[in-house]
Amino acid sequence: MKWVSFRTGKYDGYGVYDEQKQLILDVKKMDEQRNGYSDLPEQLVEALGLGDLFLQKVHTLLNWEQGQRNRPWAFKWEDVELLAPIPRPLKNVICIGKNYRDHAVELGGKDGVPEHLIVFSKAPTTVTGHLHPIPAYTDVTEALDYEGELAVIIGKKGKGIQKEEALDYVFGYTIINDVTARDLQKRHVQYFLGKSLDCSCPMGPWIVTKDEVPDPGNLGIETRVNGEVRQKSNTRHFIFSIEEIIETLSKGMTLEPGDVIATGTPAGVGLGFQPPKLLKAGDVVEITIEGIGTLKNQVQ
Repeated sequence: MKWVSFRTGKYDGYGVYDEQKQLILDVKKMDEQRNGYSDLPEQLVEALGLGDLFLQKVHTLLNWEQGQRNRPWAFKWEDVELLAPIPRPLKNVICIGKNYRDHAVELGGKDGVPEHLIVFSKAPTTVTGHLHPIPAYTDVTEALDYEGELAVIIGKKGKGIQKEEALDYVFGYTIINDVTARDLQKRHVQYFLGKSLDCSCPMGPWIVTKDEVPDPGNLGIETRVNGEVRQKSNTRHFIFSIEEIIETLSKGMTLEPGDVIATGTPAGVGLGFQPPKLLKAGDVVEITIEGIGTLKNQVQ
């Protein structure tokens, strides 16, 4: 199941994307049509907090929907503006640094390979959607870079999660471009400012539920800039698996539904080339992850 958040006119909604029919099925509107009212939350991030009851209700609605003729809850794909699946996370986006050995080496040599998780975050205001522009920020940075990443969306509250049970706490997976101002990152030592420029975290185009991604530890990932392949790897090259990441993060921090965890980027970032291939206005960045889809944004 593919989950999207979208805008049409002044209305913001969320629902299931039917890729075959190119339709978005607004689950809250379906619920209102079927029952005369809906107690579903206004945003997807809040709906995730309902847990299994939410998905059970959605499956019931989708089964009912198939027999209906008048479908005011169905929106054509081309008629809506796609938002990030979670337009405004309730927390900072949790990011894992240097989680592919080749990327750790390209930026820090053999001594740059971490023994423990490197964890930083991006502010909620960084999040933007598929096809939305990435500001060039020429007045702020001279070293804007891309980082294609698989992101995990947490679906169940947990603390002290064991890695053997970690995937039970996952709702699904999406794609993130961890856009980074490298000069700010270096100047301020901590990653936060260089990682937190507004609209520097494109996310989407949707969340694919975990039942459709049976092995997130074996997914091809590719980043292209203006059609040129810059990054090409597979999540099997993670230093720390998704299960290890969730276990480590949750040892002293409660993970909650809607939390977003970016799992790290492979080699091929702009800074890693000689000379560097950093982003400039007009560049188009496309990130494709096997089983998920393609996230596309232009720098403006």
